[in-house]
Amino acid sequence: MRFSWPLFIFIIIAVFLWKGLYLKPQELPSVLIGRAFPSFKSSTVEDPSHHVTGKIFLGKVSIVNIFATWCHNCQSEHAVWMKLAHQHQLHIIGINYHDDLKTAQQWLHHFGDPYQFTIFDPKGKLGMDLGVYGIPETFIVDTKGIIRYRHTGPIDEQLWQIQLLPLIEKLKE
Repeated sequence: MRFSWPLFIFIIIAVFLWKGLYLKPQELPSVLIGRAFPSFKSSTVEDPSHHVTGKIFLGKVSIVNIFATWCHNCQSEHAVWMKLAHQHQLHIIGINYHDDLKTAQQWLHHFGDPYQFTIFDPKGKLGMDLGVYGIPETFIVDTKGIIRYRHTGPIDEQLWQIQLLPLIEKLKE
């Protein structure tokens, strides 16, 4: 019996590690799916004197992209958003997360601005309300302001064609 304990512990650890191989961290469930976008009142990066609220989501299917200038994946993803914004009529809202206002303004000026506007979230409060733990993150919000989808990690054109575009078209119907 004394010699079987190490084998038993090894089997338990092996089962957990084997199961972990099949997890998809980009498809983490969110308790916010099916719930209203958290209420907020924030300034925008483009005009810090202009404030927006959750009413921006009413009547339009919206894509919410959370990014930061210090995030390397956000830079590569940004090119995809620029291309998609030019190809499709999209209501893309940016949330600039844990960043400096001047740096964010310069970054959008330099790389281009695919967003209708960019919410400035310098302390990450809105990000925390959304359960953000790693950026970039993307949410799809329906015409009633209900969160319908969440993706953690950068968006690429394949993910756009296979998952996001069909969902957006379905929500627009």
